[in-house]
Amino acid sequence: MTGSWDKGHGGAVERRLESLTSWDADWSGLRVVVTGIGVSGFAAADTLIELGASVVVVDASVTERTEAQAETLRIVGAVDVLLGPDAVQSLPLVEGALPDLVVTSPGWRPDQAVLAAAARKHIPVWGDVELAWRVRSRRGKKTAEWLAVTGTNGKTTTVGMAESMLRAAGIKAIAVGNVGTPILDAIREPVEYDVFVVELSSFQLHWAESLSPLASVVLNVAEDHVDWHGSYESYLADKAKVYHNTRKAAVYNVEQIETERMVEDADVVEGCRAIGFTTGTPGLSMLGVVEGLLVDRAYIAERRDQAAELASIKDLGKIAPRHTVANALAAAALVRACGVEPVAVREGLRRYLPGDHRIQPIASVDGVEWVNDSKATNPHAAAASLAAFESVVWIAGGLSKGVTYDELVSRNASRLKTVVLIGVDSRELAAALARHAPNVPVISVEPGETGGDQPDGASIMDEAVARAAEVAVAGDTVLMAPAAASMDQFASYAQRGAAFVDAVQRLVERQAHSKE
Repeated sequence: MTGSWDKGHGGAVERRLESLTSWDADWSGLRVVVTGIGVSGFAAADTLIELGASVVVVDASVTERTEAQAETLRIVGAVDVLLGPDAVQSLPLVEGALPDLVVTSPGWRPDQAVLAAAARKHIPVWGDVELAWRVRSRRGKKTAEWLAVTGTNGKTTTVGMAESMLRAAGIKAIAVGNVGTPILDAIREPVEYDVFVVELSSFQLHWAESLSPLASVVLNVAEDHVDWHGSYESYLADKAKVYHNTRKAAVYNVEQIETERMVEDADVVEGCRAIGFTTGTPGLSMLGVVEGLLVDRAYIAERRDQAAELASIKDLGKIAPRHTVANALAAAALVRACGVEPVAVREGLRRYLPGDHRIQPIASVDGVEWVNDSKATNPHAAAASLAAFESVVWIAGGLSKGVTYDELVSRNASRLKTVVLIGVDSRELAAALARHAPNVPVISVEPGETGGDQPDGASIMDEAVARAAEVAVAGDTVLMAPAAASMDQFASYAQRGAAFVDAVQRLVERQAHSKE
């Protein structure tokens, strides 16, 4: 069969796919195309092979890594792996027939040729998270509860905090999903987890339909990934899917009406409660802040006139800007749905170690603070970083992902002492600075010569740090919060952040030698 499904075949496949709701269901011989052989795609293909499906994997990239991944899959089981640009131009056959299902890696856009062809032929497309939800239950093994976390910013911090709180309570928990560990890998581990704290991107939610988490949260929303989703409205619609079928607590940001509306519109399981979090004084059924304390007016019987103390802002570490407090409250709201006591919330926050590149203090030299927030890949995240400091030498720029910078600049112009622009093309940010902060000096760092896939990131960052050091004085913060993606000059935000850290350390060493 090389054309569209006939009615009978399509109906039979549809019924079969509907029955695939556990690891122990009959997956044998199911014809599946997996798009992408990165971390998520590899985990999906590996899982499907183990389940007995017939699998074809496609990826446009031909590198040592993708070829090694392909060889590993071939060793694991019978699988065809097609690499190169031609492999992703059309929907491949599986064992001579159209696939029954496509499982896609999160970053693949719906209009990509393989996925678009699947849609035209009415072939279902799942993401790796949808597949994970369907295989989460396995005979003879405990089924973990899911706490689902999405939002434009703060996802990784929130799942990390929640994981730490759960572990402090003696609960076997792991942060998975977009945070780094594929959820399919965690499901297949021999460890019997009690809870998965699942970080979900808008891409992953786009391809997920069946999830029914114990508790869920949209931390915040702002314009991001418009180029992928096609519009901000479509982006919001995909984020809102995290609430559908939530069973116990749909957690929303009181300070963003969009998230509350998402909860109001969501088709949740009967008995699910709406739980708010705010960095201000909490109302009924909310978590919030009172006199420097994180408190709970949602999960206690006396919530109408009392609040339970969970932690102090001081428990969050040396730098605790408003958005970090908000993330801590959201994490607490999720784990409290699991029955975690206040003492474990506090202990979990004290134990939590923030990941690199998230408002990470690097050095303090002659009264100048150097801070790395390379994870701030959009204006919303950068605004949260800038709000934590008074006088900023701001290193920013990169791939804009179709967003605008006017609001970011206009709201933070008074904090900016100087802006150092990096990025191959930062004209949009430069134009916003000219419109809304015309008196703020702007220093542009030349993009550099391209070598291989990216320019020399180390030399670019050395130059940016040196130019920042020329203008920074005691009381200033040099903040690298780019408000843009990194792939024009660096392999990832992590590589960009590491380049900044290394450049600052070299600067500190030079300054120390000059004083000897």
